[in-house]
Amino acid sequence: MAPSKPPRLLDQVREVARLKHFSLATEKSYVYYIRDFILFHNKQHPKEMGAPEIRAYLSHLAIQRNVAASTQTVALSALLFLYRQVLDIELPYIENIERARRSQRLPVVFTRSEVKCILANLDGIQHLIVSLLYGTGIRLIEGLRLRVKDLDFEYHQITVRDGKGQKDRLTMLPG
Repeated sequence: MAPSKPPRLLDQVREVARLKHFSLATEKSYVYYIRDFILFHNKQHPKEMGAPEIRAYLSHLAIQRNVAASTQTVALSALLFLYRQVLDIELPYIENIERARRSQRLPVVFTRSEVKCILANLDGIQHLIVSLLYGTGIRLIEGLRLRVKDLDFEYHQITVRDGKGQKDRLTMLPG
């Protein structure tokens, strides 16, 4: 039997992310930024790089790509995950990163009349789900995963299972 090749780096990232029960969205984001980091440094292996290369990449994201501050934070988290959890390399504190600017815009929120107009154009399951999202503030994926057993009409509450961070929580059931 021929010796098997060790798994590719991004496959290792996926495996560790799944062992740590990361959401699929987090796993995909991490793989994307790790791959982008490697490509940014001309396909150099991360074991051959360190804090200066991470600093250069994150500064590139902020300056040249003009990404949002939260996007830059996700990229940093992905790289720290790669080094600490996958490669088992402890990095020194990374200083002097050019930080992306936080958005000064206020979030856009629908008025009650706009919500009524949207709900008036929906029916069936879509109307039910959008009404629950609006009335409870739960995330879209949480609303789509709801089951009948999660609704408690006596106590007017909804059990949100496996929400963000794989946690269950209770929220109110709107009238």
